[in-house]
Amino acid sequence: MQIKERYLGFLESKSLWEKKTVIGLSQFCFDLFPEVFPVQDTVNISIPANEVLGKRVESFFEYYILQSNRYTLLAKNLQIFRDKITIGELDFLVFDTIKKKQIHIELVYKFYVYDLTIDMESDRWIGPNRNDSLSQKIEKLKVKQLPLLFKPETKPILENLEIELDAIEQQVCFMGHLFIPLSMQGQHIPLLNNHCISGFWITIKDFRSKSYGAFQYCIPQKKNWIVNPKYCTSWLSFNDIQESIEIAKNQKKSLLLWMKSSKDSFERFFIVWW
Repeated sequence: MQIKERYLGFLESKSLWEKKTVIGLSQFCFDLFPEVFPVQDTVNISIPANEVLGKRVESFFEYYILQSNRYTLLAKNLQIFRDKITIGELDFLVFDTIKKKQIHIELVYKFYVYDLTIDMESDRWIGPNRNDSLSQKIEKLKVKQLPLLFKPETKPILENLEIELDAIEQQVCFMGHLFIPLSMQGQHIPLLNNHCISGFWITIKDFRSKSYGAFQYCIPQKKNWIVNPKYCTSWLSFNDIQESIEIAKNQKKSLLLWMKSSKDSFERFFIVWW
């Protein structure tokens, strides 16, 4: 995959909520930007080959802000120290030239699956490997990441940037891909933006040749998870991917698969190990 395909996948991403303010968080609505920029054949974004997905998304967000006529980038990835120990990081500080306002933006990009066996609706969105959740991330934003702006250690840094703490607004740009159980396809999910539903999830037991044997597959690297499957040029048969599925099961890792059912028809889904 080329950097352009990854960047286009980022641009196609949706905010996890449709409302401007949800659960006490003010939302920076990336997908509601009034500007639309043509993407050139060469996207000038330099990202190390081994960079994790989260850092890649930060680079894409920065690139988009730099192309914008509305926003000016003031600072990014500002590390805050206490006694030479990092206590946190501010993702982005930007200036909105229309509202004449400085904004602190925390950027989040997640992949979640919906687990109906969990009692509380707000806790049902979990990471594919069950080691994180939407509710945990929201709690971290509220308790740790957003309050960092108001720590005494942050004040001199803001002063050097000529940013007025009393005037700055805090927002969260929370984008994601949601995967529902196969049995829920077509159903409306509560609370979240249904346009974020990118596919479904099934267990290894459910992934049988009787239902899935006739299709072609791709197992994208995590750095390519945000890419539209139509850009894949190398497809494998049902039998070809069985070894990778078994390895992932033994490592307790869920696999994201792209499935090609016809020339122009693609689906995304997770095979979960649990």
